[in-house]
Amino acid sequence: MKDIHAKATGVLFTRMLLGIIFMMQGFGKVFSFTVPKVYDMFFKDFEKTFLPVPLLWATVYYTSYIEMIGGFLLVAGLFRKYAMFLLAIDLLIVSFGHGLLEPIWDLSYVMPRAILLIVLYFVPQEWDMWNADRLLKKGA
Repeated sequence: MKDIHAKATGVLFTRMLLGIIFMMQGFGKVFSFTVPKVYDMFFKDFEKTFLPVPLLWATVYYTSYIEMIGGFLLVAGLFRKYAMFLLAIDLLIVSFGHGLLEPIWDLSYVMPRAILLIVLYFVPQEWDMWNADRLLKKGA
């Protein structure tokens, strides 16, 4: 395997793995539990904080849908930069929220996704050869 193909395979695997993790997390929130149930399960406690309830509802919808849609976009390799940016915001929101209620001792949910996302930010874009963005650019 040529060196560039090995790199491209590594980037493809990383992007798809991260995309699947986010997509399935969001899919579960949107379809398995439903967003109102996710609010009751995870966001109700935030009503005791300084955060206004409308912001909490906006946050539960944002995190649920951006995880599902952003994850799908990463898997497809479509609008990758935008998806990564929105998922980075998602991770910042989740980290802030966890830390607001209690000290963040358990990083097992945030760190693996953050590390994979950071890797994707720092690898050269030309290594990410197999994606829908590239196909759309060729067709234009």
